[in-house]
Amino acid sequence: MAYCTIVPPYLLDSLTRSDDAELAGCARRTLELDDVHRQARAAAGVRQAAATDGAEKRSVYDAQHGTTLPGQLVRSEGQAPTGDDDVNRSYDHLGDTWTFYSEVYDRDSVDGNGLALRASVHYDQNYDNAFWNGDQMVFGDGDGTLFKSFTVPLDVTAHELTHGVTQYSANLEYKGQSGALNESVSDVFGSLVKQYVGQQTADQADWLIGTDLFAAGVQGKALRSMAAPGTAYDDPRLGKDPQPATMDGYVDTTDDNGGVHTNSGIPNHAFYLAATAIGGNAWEKAGLVWYRTLTSGSLPASADFATFANATVSAAGAVGQDVADAVRKAWTGVKVLT
Repeated sequence: MAYCTIVPPYLLDSLTRSDDAELAGCARRTLELDDVHRQARAAAGVRQAAATDGAEKRSVYDAQHGTTLPGQLVRSEGQAPTGDDDVNRSYDHLGDTWTFYSEVYDRDSVDGNGLALRASVHYDQNYDNAFWNGDQMVFGDGDGTLFKSFTVPLDVTAHELTHGVTQYSANLEYKGQSGALNESVSDVFGSLVKQYVGQQTADQADWLIGTDLFAAGVQGKALRSMAAPGTAYDDPRLGKDPQPATMDGYVDTTDDNGGVHTNSGIPNHAFYLAATAIGGNAWEKAGLVWYRTLTSGSLPASADFATFANATVSAAGAVGQDVADAVRKAWTGVKVLT
């Protein structure tokens, strides 16, 4: 399993060329730290779930603006809120994600075996990212000019924890199309957790990832849009959202592990098309199909878009022919299937 961040490296790279020296410095520092963690994660190889007695679901630590993880324990399962909003938001969002997987798909934590969820807040100074490192969540405070604290959006936490679900269920290789699927699955369930907590139907959902993450003055709604990939932001400092919505815009690149954060817009849009065509609560049918596909045990780690698409169509058949038809139409709509 790879080291996974919510903010794509291409966005941070764009910031390093900003005329604002402070913002450029924050972006460079974030990229440097991300590279350190990425190399450490690659060296660690596949990790197994740590033993747990099942009683401790959540623990939140304060990194105290340093880079040593996890930091100082500040809130454990069942303890009252602290005076730190980041600690409390992180604690709540860990719980919301745990509850979603438990109540909707009868999954006991990200590993299916009750793995305790751990998070560290206040990582480094002005760190513009959040990540899952294979063991835990880590949140930066943001730079305050472009990014707010990364504990603010629920879907950021749910997205990153879903990388843990993928890690223990399918371990999709983090490169090329399988890597883009890895990112897309996290966006899918990040959005579904937000919809479940808000009790929103597919038609009511905003289908945005990272809502409320941008600070005032940024020309953008979120990091990504599943409904309209490529439209989430267009800001002179951040650049323009590069995600394609169909295979017509597929980006063949060696950057970002073969464009995993860019080309994920294609399967993202397929899920949006399927979920809105089916209607109702997206986690009940479309989400169930994606979840069963991810956790089937038969999905190749190197699965490309077409392999995943055909697997979802097959899984959808067990839910209903109308669902299977909607899923197939969605994948043909983004030109993965013909």
